[in-house]
Amino acid sequence: PTASGKTALAVELAKELNGEVVSCDSMQIYRRMDIGTAKPTREEMQGIVHHMLDVADPEEDFSVSRYCAMASPIVDSILARGKTAIIAGGTGLYMDSLIKGNEFAPFPSTGMREKLEAQADCEGMEAMLSLLHSIDPESATRLHLADRKRILRALEVYYETGETITAHNLRTQAIPPKYDPVWLGLDFDPRGLLYDRIDLRVGLMLQQGLVEEIRDLLAQGIPAKCTAMQAIGYKEFVAALEGIGTIEEAAEEVKKSSRHYAKRQLTWFRRNKEMHWLTRQAGQSTDKIIEDARRILSEIDK
Repeated sequence: PTASGKTALAVELAKELNGEVVSCDSMQIYRRMDIGTAKPTREEMQGIVHHMLDVADPEEDFSVSRYCAMASPIVDSILARGKTAIIAGGTGLYMDSLIKGNEFAPFPSTGMREKLEAQADCEGMEAMLSLLHSIDPESATRLHLADRKRILRALEVYYETGETITAHNLRTQAIPPKYDPVWLGLDFDPRGLLYDRIDLRVGLMLQQGLVEEIRDLLAQGIPAKCTAMQAIGYKEFVAALEGIGTIEEAAEEVKKSSRHYAKRQLTWFRRNKEMHWLTRQAGQSTDKIIEDARRILSEIDK
């Protein structure tokens, strides 16, 4: 989860395993968004090559399919050079999709997306969800009326390929994973230790100039409503800069939202039965976690 020490562990493992780090963070992909995403600094990288940082502009929409299309060739290149790929991050969907080698339904430029957008504007999302229900009832039942993007995406896939997105997903899930990794997960006992780290990180981000970073992005014309600026750690301060609450109130909201996000991350990764959990106890240092990781890797190597 966020603030658990992934960067430090990834760097140490990369040094020991002749590796390169592939970031798996849906926010660290964005250029000029460094402090609020806790993007590793040059000093923190310690000379280890890091990939998938600063690969998109903040105003761009990014997706799991685009991430995999960019990251998979990088992982292949690392392995082909006889090195170890250390895939480090907390975006579970991106990581699972990369490891599995998921195929994604194409995004053709035929005008179908624009047609569906116009139809939704004219007829409303209830009509679009009803249309999807007649085509792909399983997807329609799973999606919420407010999830305009995924409803229209499901319709687009069907009209462009003749295959429902449910059928596409079932077919790709049956394909064996592309990579066979060792999974390492970081957690804390008691959980309050993690929450304390989150609170400290938010305070440190403010000291490092997070509010100024956000001001600069807005001054450069980055829309306050774009996907990147709606991330935890940005949207709260954007609101404060627009006069909705204070910076101090925004900081407290970031801490609360980050704790909730960490819980969701842990829930996601705990579904993975192959995960080897490295649990930090009170008073334990990063060195102890690194030693535990070495032990797990050594036992697997045997």
